[in-house]
Amino acid sequence: MNVFIRQLTGVRFVAAFWVLTYHLQGPLNTLGLTDIPVISDFFRVGRLGVDLFFALSGFILAHTYLERMGPGFKVRASGFFLWLRLGRIYPVHLVMLFVAGFAVVAQAKLSGEDLDRVWLTPWDFIKQLLLIQEWGSDPQRGWNFVAWSLSMEWLAYLLFPFIVLVLWRFRKRMPTWGLAVAVVIVLIPLIAYGLTTTDPFYTNNWGSTIRVLTEFCAGGLVYLIVTRAHPGLQGDPAPRVERIATVLTVVLPICVIVGSIFLANLPAAQPPAMDLGEDSEPLPPYFHLLLVPFLIAWIGALALSRRGLTRTLGTQTLVLGGFISYSLYMTHLVWFGLWRAGMKQIGIDSGGLYALGVIGLVLGALLIAWLMWKFIEEPSREWMRGLIGTRPKPTEEAGAAIAAATHQQDGAEPIVIAEDAPPKQ
Repeated sequence: MNVFIRQLTGVRFVAAFWVLTYHLQGPLNTLGLTDIPVISDFFRVGRLGVDLFFALSGFILAHTYLERMGPGFKVRASGFFLWLRLGRIYPVHLVMLFVAGFAVVAQAKLSGEDLDRVWLTPWDFIKQLLLIQEWGSDPQRGWNFVAWSLSMEWLAYLLFPFIVLVLWRFRKRMPTWGLAVAVVIVLIPLIAYGLTTTDPFYTNNWGSTIRVLTEFCAGGLVYLIVTRAHPGLQGDPAPRVERIATVLTVVLPICVIVGSIFLANLPAAQPPAMDLGEDSEPLPPYFHLLLVPFLIAWIGALALSRRGLTRTLGTQTLVLGGFISYSLYMTHLVWFGLWRAGMKQIGIDSGGLYALGVIGLVLGALLIAWLMWKFIEEPSREWMRGLIGTRPKPTEEAGAAIAAATHQQDGAEPIVIAEDAPPKQ
């Protein structure tokens, strides 16, 4: 079975860049770009890019491992799976953990600030090393802040060998309408939690755990629905199915944009004013998790479409962006912190030079991500794969960029990209 449709690689870049713009709101506000309501409202919920990642991860891993791990629990297959997933995420995490610690110390020395950080402790460092820092009802984030989501992904990976057993049985025994109902049921805890108004960041009361497990499982269930509509993901889906999916690939993102505008102007959705510091992004509105189901449905629509927005997301540029998306996500916040410290040191806080600095900030983030992907992420991943006798790079993934560059013609055979898979037993 072919795995991981190319356009979803482009979605990875969209998700990472959305998070990047969320953290860029301060500089963009200085430039006056957030005075445009649609832009500011959409950027303000940019943290939903992480939720898109969670659902996409569930979809992709179901797509890759259902046949191998679904029929029954196997210790060896589960071990291969966890090792390969660790090889995918851990090298960059480890590098950025030390870089973030060094950056905090260096920034404090340059600015004359003290190093009084509640998270700058040996125990918090150990939790970061073990990827358990976000586990619990009230997690304390620190070091490389964005790695909180990595901790949640790791939790989902640990549970996946059991989740995939359920997905396998659902695929065999449940009708398509039953799968749709299962998606709704799985998302009920997320919706219920999203309706609360206690924490706009949704970390309290097991918020992060609720987000990752509901979205991850929903992504896997959406994959099962997609295989019903497009068996085997080979060739073309039925024309009627593809027409509907193509329309939805545009309609669903518009729903997210309209929803973000609505929440930005809904008085009940506005969090209390809090002084988070001049460099912090504005608080997102309450209830923004209610937009997540549209993002999850978008993944399914993209998987069933080959035209319009799908073709754009499958172009060579966005496929490459998808490849570097993980490194972009993991490196951008530390880079932003260093950039802000540097701009303050040289006294540039507005005007044309500041605008050029912001352009350099974004281009620098992309360059750093590419360098991290090229020289740390991929070589380390290949090395860790080699330790268990798996080919250094999945052949489908190795050819993905070339495929993206040559799929422009209508009627071309669908090109797909594979994630890691353990050797067959």
